[in-house]
Amino acid sequence: MRTAACIATTLLLGAAVLPAQENDPDRGVAGGGDLPAGWSLRTDKGTRADQVKFVAMGQGYHITLGPRTIFYRETDAAYGSYTVTATFSQTEGPRHAEAYGLILGGSSLQDDDQQYSYFLIRGNGQFLIKNRSGSKTSSVSGSWTAHSAIQAQDASGKCSNKLSVEVGDEQVRFLINGEEVYSGSVDQFQVEGIAGLRANHNLDLHIEGFAVEPS
Repeated sequence: MRTAACIATTLLLGAAVLPAQENDPDRGVAGGGDLPAGWSLRTDKGTRADQVKFVAMGQGYHITLGPRTIFYRETDAAYGSYTVTATFSQTEGPRHAEAYGLILGGSSLQDDDQQYSYFLIRGNGQFLIKNRSGSKTSSVSGSWTAHSAIQAQDASGKCSNKLSVEVGDEQVRFLINGEEVYSGSVDQFQVEGIAGLRANHNLDLHIEGFAVEPS
């Protein structure tokens, strides 16, 4: 009887945990699949591109997802000293804290051995810097970190933040709304290659001022 009682208790506890682990699938996106001239994309798990909507809008671009995706142009390859910047406006609150931001040093972006570094923020006011090598990722800045420079989302789920990465001869600086939040030596990151954008799943974002400029 004691064994049966233990089993029953375990089942009840498991049922209580299920809502917290509820599946959050990629949502369907109407009108996806087309890209502005010169742009390419790659989803993290080979999801169909028609679940991604990326369009020119106003003075920038609008992203509606779907799966986790990077966006880039081959012409945005950068070497030596340069700055990558963009302003990201989260237009609605996602179901969970989801990340978005800049990539740099991209190479083989459509291949199994893809490489890049990425600088991400979330609407809850946190940032993270990581490297990707193939299917593996590693954090450079540690765990998700809150910072006062980040404008967190309001009650309607909206926020806007300008992200910049300044690559120098020896150091790489990561800035949010003009304030440095992290820096490290060049050899910690992928810095030679294509710069672009990254957004996690089920986000709706407007992006302005994306630029890759020598410095």
